[in-house]
Amino acid sequence: MSTEALAGLAEEHVDHRFKGLPPDADGLTVAALAAQRRNLFTDGFATPVLALSAERLEHNLRLMETYATRHGLAFAPHGKTTMAPQLFQRQIDYGAWGITLAVPHQVRVARAYGIQRVFLANEVVDPAALRWIAGQLSADPDFRLVCYVDSVRGVELMDAALRGVTDRPLEVVVELAAGEGARTGVRTEAECAAVADAVAAAPTLRLVGVAGYEGEVPRADPERVRAWLLRLVALAVDFDKAGRFAGVEEIVVSAGGSAWFDAVAGVFAEIPALSSPVLKLLRSGAYVSHDDGHYRRLTPFNRVPEEGALEPAFRLWAQVVSRPSADQAFVNAGKRDAAHDLDLPFAQVVRRDGVERPATGVSVTGLSDQHAWLRTTDEADLEVGDWLGMGLSHPCTSFDKWQLIPLVEADGTVVDYIRTFF
Repeated sequence: MSTEALAGLAEEHVDHRFKGLPPDADGLTVAALAAQRRNLFTDGFATPVLALSAERLEHNLRLMETYATRHGLAFAPHGKTTMAPQLFQRQIDYGAWGITLAVPHQVRVARAYGIQRVFLANEVVDPAALRWIAGQLSADPDFRLVCYVDSVRGVELMDAALRGVTDRPLEVVVELAAGEGARTGVRTEAECAAVADAVAAAPTLRLVGVAGYEGEVPRADPERVRAWLLRLVALAVDFDKAGRFAGVEEIVVSAGGSAWFDAVAGVFAEIPALSSPVLKLLRSGAYVSHDDGHYRRLTPFNRVPEEGALEPAFRLWAQVVSRPSADQAFVNAGKRDAAHDLDLPFAQVVRRDGVERPATGVSVTGLSDQHAWLRTTDEADLEVGDWLGMGLSHPCTSFDKWQLIPLVEADGTVVDYIRTFF
């Protein structure tokens, strides 16, 4: 990645754009503020404030590097989870092949910070976006982008937009849908072959593999997910036997969200030898921060505990601003601050006068724009002014609510700030 571009993030000035940061830090650069090593709880941070654990982030990065290496997988974590170039760099430092992204805007962010390998998990038919991608490929021989195709019409639109723009074909993989009712992707093997034929007829495109997302398998369970993954591998084998990958230096076979990567590892281990080496590309993204809800329940490490365990790295801190009755309280963080598409936040700890204890008898029952509704039992010791630390569910809708996120050590020392681009 571009060390110069990443260094530029530290030179950005702190101001009113970044919620939760100390008001008296206005005008400081991010680097200067980080150098002060302020304490999240005692040095002027204003609630609500989202904190990312430095130790747990490091643990998660190391664990997934070890997992991918152990199972012989290349790893292109889905960057749309964080949209944070600093975390992209950390992921690459921990062995990532490249970064997966979902839409061209996200690729523009990645390229601005020097990402050299991108897996674009979507079909792109916008002419302006395709011309920009072609320009990037022409200008930088070391830049590699692999993109989905999932329709003959899409292939035709891509070819039309790219003709005369670049002499370097865009690498594509046929996306196999995870079944009827799934999101994108080609539904049948016969249709996959038709899409592959269309790619072969398009001089601006080159077929390099197959891919898909097993998280969309209807009524997903280990058996159904494995069955779909076997279809994906069989498709790659059939394409190879038919000569569709002739001249390709590396055949890409890719899958893997954050809920079934153990199944991906198991099936990809069985991929037979093909005419060229196979890049077995895993794309799990939520592992970076993990969470206290959705992925905590679904992580494959629950099924294979001997491989380790991810740790939830986010905590949203808010203050009690109202205690209108014995069984109700309100804190000053709501929908604008907390992910809520899969689960409500989880009350975890209460902090008062520097002392932290479990949030016994406290639960979050609802969110307004700027308030969380709390139910409290007789066990709850909660007063106006207390800080409430909450766990979150679904990292993908947690990062995008915060533009500058303090990276905090266990004792509360803020050692860095993570910039996001949504």
